[in-house]
Amino acid sequence: MEDEKDVFYVVRKGDIVGVYKNFSDFQPLLYGPNVAVFKGYRLPKAAEEYLATHGLNNAIYSIGASDVQSQLFGQLVPCPFQQPSSVNGKAGTRNAADNWIKKKAGSTSTPEGSQRKLPELESFMETLPVSAYGCSCILEFDGASKGNPGPSGAGAVLRAIDGSLVYRLREGLGVATNNVAEYRAAILGLRYALERGFRHIRVQGDSKLVCMQVNGLWKTKTENMTSLCKVAKELKHKFASFQICHVEREFNTEADAQANMAIHLQVGEVQEEVERR
Repeated sequence: MEDEKDVFYVVRKGDIVGVYKNFSDFQPLLYGPNVAVFKGYRLPKAAEEYLATHGLNNAIYSIGASDVQSQLFGQLVPCPFQQPSSVNGKAGTRNAADNWIKKKAGSTSTPEGSQRKLPELESFMETLPVSAYGCSCILEFDGASKGNPGPSGAGAVLRAIDGSLVYRLREGLGVATNNVAEYRAAILGLRYALERGFRHIRVQGDSKLVCMQVNGLWKTKTENMTSLCKVAKELKHKFASFQICHVEREFNTEADAQANMAIHLQVGEVQEEVERR
């Protein structure tokens, strides 16, 4: 049995890899996209010396992912707080964790054009007083339409920013277009957040149209879109603070899964799942 006093955590967020001694030091990062966590024991002295010459010093050490050397951290195993699927949960594979930390991290091994920049969760959290964390959340939304128009569903994932709760929502929409499904997903999540008492919200989805129109940066061109946008904006103004931003589809997979399940629901049927942590 490894000694927990020697534990350390390797956290990759985007192109940055940080090393932490305490879970609480990086816990707020876990609820944003593009984050992976690994757990190790007894950081080698040679690794300490190497890491000390790199990075941003906002943890024990931090380092650009492209600078991570093979087996730099010694033996690592996937950490149960958040486990990347590409590691397959196998603790005995020595190089799997090192390879995943470096994968898609902006290094020269990443295919050109595959890098994605995400809006930072920290920018949202920095605007909040600590006292607001208990009533703050992240909303991920997505819509699905098989045929456009065709059988459609709305999906949303709502996460309390302190990590204590995750809500997964889906609603059957009947025949609708993809844009209508996207709007209905955002509205579904916003209403649910208000019903649960959240006052501060960050919304993200892969529909650029919804994000830009709700932000008032794009005009609505049809009566249907105008009506849906109006509803979304009315809900927006009921929050004490509100952000909405576009993310790439690959970072919206959980909401997408809910939307695709919703296609098979009856019109107006809403299902929800609650996960308490």
